[in-house]
This record gives sequence, structure tokens and C-alpha cells, in this order.
Amino acid sequence: MADSAGPEPGAVVAVGNGARRGADKPKFVTGSIRRHILVMTAAGAAGLMAIFAGDLANMWFLSLLGDEAVVAAVGYASSILFFTISIGIGLSIAATALVSPALGAGHRVRARRLSVNVHLASFAASLVLGLGVWVVAPWILAKLGASGRTLMLATAYLNILLPTLPLLAVAMTSAAVLRSVGDARRGMNVTLIIAIVNTLLDPVLIFGLGLGIEGAAIASAVARLAAFGVGLHGVVVVHRLMGRPKLRPFLGDVSAMLAIAVPAVLTNIATPVANAYVTAAIAPSGDAAVAAWAIIGRVTAVAFGGIYALSGSVGPIIGQNFGARDFARVRETLTEALFVTAAFTAVAWALLWVAAGLTVITGADY
Repeated sequence: MADSAGPEPGAVVAVGNGARRGADKPKFVTGSIRRHILVMTAAGAAGLMAIFAGDLANMWFLSLLGDEAVVAAVGYASSILFFTISIGIGLSIAATALVSPALGAGHRVRARRLSVNVHLASFAASLVLGLGVWVVAPWILAKLGASGRTLMLATAYLNILLPTLPLLAVAMTSAAVLRSVGDARRGMNVTLIIAIVNTLLDPVLIFGLGLGIEGAAIASAVARLAAFGVGLHGVVVVHRLMGRPKLRPFLGDVSAMLAIAVPAVLTNIATPVANAYVTAAIAPSGDAAVAAWAIIGRVTAVAFGGIYALSGSVGPIIGQNFGARDFARVRETLTEALFVTAAFTAVAWALLWVAAGLTVITGADY
């Protein structure tokens, strides 16, 4: 499909709850860079932390069962799930890096083509990854130190959640495309729905139906399905940023996506790999120690979710201005992003330091 030299004549572009004639001017090529970063990062952080908050909700509800093996099992399983989520983040960064410059340059036809292709590529990559991890999950869990009943529970948890990885990857890609447009609210809602559904279903499935750890996994699976639907609705129905898939353009766009996705994925998996190493090192101390580490991991993931979100949130701002060839605003965006990162880290650190005692007491309740 040939790229357009500019916005599609007479294109219908959704705005808010309605639509109007003519393509919108890219949102981030004008206005305060700092404000754009703060708004996008706040929305992105809320959405991304919702994923970790959903996991934290699982952990908290399961801790009420008073069974440390169950909490430890989620800790082992989450080391693997954190790895898969980090790969999804890397793929979504690549989606932003491709779609936002096209929008910034006013090439909406190209943006629609890229959107459908990055969605398909994310689905395919996560499907292969999910199947691969599903096959070797028991072996990985054993290497991390899980054994006996804890190993059985962790495997059951992963057997339910790993098949839903493609749904989550597509949802994260949709959120990235929505952020590329500048629709921070809908981008946030894609992942915010995960925490809402998880929190509502956890007590029903874990306690009401007595499903325990499998109930927590089912709640998370349903939450991912909800995020999948919300994300595609925003991209396809609201913003109409989904073209028809064609093999030849797809292959070309996948090459461009991989050039960005591979280093982004490698960067993002550093943290979960380190987390898995620490889990394996703690495992000899017993399930209680792993359970405590799992709780700490959930709390810190939520607390510093803004740092993870910033890489995906600042991308659309840089991308649109790069596409518009306004390199002064690109440099300003990088400078402001570093300032926001430092400020957010300082605030999160201070809050964790003040609340450390309460966190320990709450986490010890199981």
C-alpha cells in the first residue's frame, strides 16, 4: 500500500464521542512539552500499574487463605509472567516508534497500515512466546526452586494464564497506538480495566466458588480478555486506525518493527531476569521467604510503574515531533523526560520509605 503524502482527503476521524471531516493536527507538535509528558506519563503509569495492581490483588486475596505455599507459588509464577509482560512492553514501544512519526507527518494511511501490522506482529510473537514458555514452564519453575505442592500450584496458575498472553500483547499494542494518537485516557483504560476486573472477580472465584489459586488465574485471564476488547474498540471504532492486512506490506513493516523491538525487548527483560535470579537465590530459604519476596516485588512494581510507563509514554511525543521534523522539540522532550524520571523516582522512594513498616505488617498477614 502506497504511503500518503499527507492526511487523507475527506477522511473521517473520530474525536471524543463523535467524528468530524478532515484529519486532526498531531496533538504533540504544539503546546507545552512538559505538560504533554506529565499527562501521558500519568495516564500510562495508571494503566501499566493497573496490570501490576491486578497481580497484587491476586496476591492479597490469596494471602487471606493463610497458605504460604499458594503465595509462594504465585511468586514463582510471577517471575515468568513478569518476563512475558516485559516483552509485551518492548513490542508496544516498537509500535509507538512506528505509528507516531507517521501521524506526526500527517500520513494517516501509513499509520493505519502500520497499526494493523504491529497488532498482527505482536499477536504472532506473543503466541509463539506463550507456547514456548508454556512447554518449559515446569522446568523453569523447578530451576527457580519450586518443588512439591508449590511447583504444582505454580504450574496450574501458569497453565491458565500463559494461553492469554496474545490477548495481553494485543491490548498493550492497542494502548500504544492510542497513546501515539494522543488519546491518553483510552490508552490508560485498556490496562486499567485489568485491575478493575481482577479486583471484582478475585473474591468471587477464590472464595465464593472455592477455586483458590486457579480462581485467581481465571480472574486475570478474563481481565486480559476485557483489555483486549477495550483496546481494539478504541483503535478500530473510535480512531479508525486499523487498515486491511496485506502480506507484502506486513513483511516489510515487521522488519522495521523488529529493528526497534529487539533492543527494546532486551532492555525490558533485564529486570525480570534479575528478579528470577533473586527468586532462585531466595528459594533455599523456603516458601515463606519466597512469599515475602513475592509481596515485595508486587509492591515495588506498582510503586515504580511510572518509570516503566515513561518509556512508552514519551515515545509518542518524540515520534510525532520527529515525524514533523521539529528536532528542537525532540531534544526538549528528552530533557524534560529525564527531569520527570528523577522527580518521580524521588517521590516513589520517599513514599516507600515512609510506608515500609505498614507494607511489612500488611504483607505478613498471610
